[in-house]
Amino acid sequence: MKIDLRSDTVTIPTPAMLNAIYNAKVGDDVYKEDPSVNALEDYVANLFGKKSALYFPTGSMANQAAIKLHTNPGEQLICDKWGHVYNYEGGGVSFNSGVSCKLVDGSRGKITADLAEKAINPPDFYHSPKTSLVCVENTTNKGGGACYELDELKAIHQVCKQHGLGYHLDGARIANAIIAKKQDPKEFGKLFDTITICLSKGLGAPMGTVLVGDEAIMQNAMRVRKVLGGGMRQVGFMAAAGLFALQNQFERLEEDHKKANELGEMLASLNFVEKVESVETNIVIFYLDEKVDAEKFMHKLDELGIRISDMGEGKMRMVTHLDYTEIMHDFMLENFRKAYID
Repeated sequence: MKIDLRSDTVTIPTPAMLNAIYNAKVGDDVYKEDPSVNALEDYVANLFGKKSALYFPTGSMANQAAIKLHTNPGEQLICDKWGHVYNYEGGGVSFNSGVSCKLVDGSRGKITADLAEKAINPPDFYHSPKTSLVCVENTTNKGGGACYELDELKAIHQVCKQHGLGYHLDGARIANAIIAKKQDPKEFGKLFDTITICLSKGLGAPMGTVLVGDEAIMQNAMRVRKVLGGGMRQVGFMAAAGLFALQNQFERLEEDHKKANELGEMLASLNFVEKVESVETNIVIFYLDEKVDAEKFMHKLDELGIRISDMGEGKMRMVTHLDYTEIMHDFMLENFRKAYID
């Protein structure tokens, strides 16, 4: 048995999703003539209560487009030190937009309104970059799937409004947050100027992210996507997979969360695990005891047919997903302790 918990991006389409792909009606999306893409964009815009949406091939490109729409070269955005836009998008903030990042020291990848406000550069001090955007990530990747409370997001929104800043949500796993916190997507739509939602993580589509926003800021989104190389043709086959995921595989994220919690409880009982981060969604972060050789540990897991992520310095990550079955889960709960024998 092979069990891959490195990420929720490793899934493959279900037979029902493959059927949706096969039967998709397509056209040329560069001309906005792909009915499946148009249907997906309309669905996601309505989901968040926004006027406009645009389909992108990747989450990083969608985030980079949003940053480009909000900023001008020489300006600065605020994000957590663990933010995806800073750590995992290839330096695109500076390369694509000529913008720098003001990093704040939040908790598990989450910032607060107070931290955001303190990070704003004085507008009349020309030596500093002009602060123009606040980016938050929900759920947090490096923070182990932690979710924001709406009250904190509302407080950050007020800071942005008071200081005339844009407000962007990197919602790579926003679907997980919505399910875990039983939130209404339209509440996020009321707060943020732009939102991305990734379809290829827990939702299980092969590719794609949708950027949604208010009509005014989204006017140039297609142009920016083109500049970034994201213009696509008969991509409705993949858009149909994304729409199927949203309509059929959204609520089931709760199953992933349940399994992740059970994995966290199992890990907490092992004498070779020093610490397990609080599990809120489908990501489990844990730390090996200093006596454990991480390389040997990972090799033993490989012998057991288990793949997880080694994040360095004893920090490990598991991510549950659509293709992680009950049989696999039972095997993990019963056999993971064999990865280290004292």
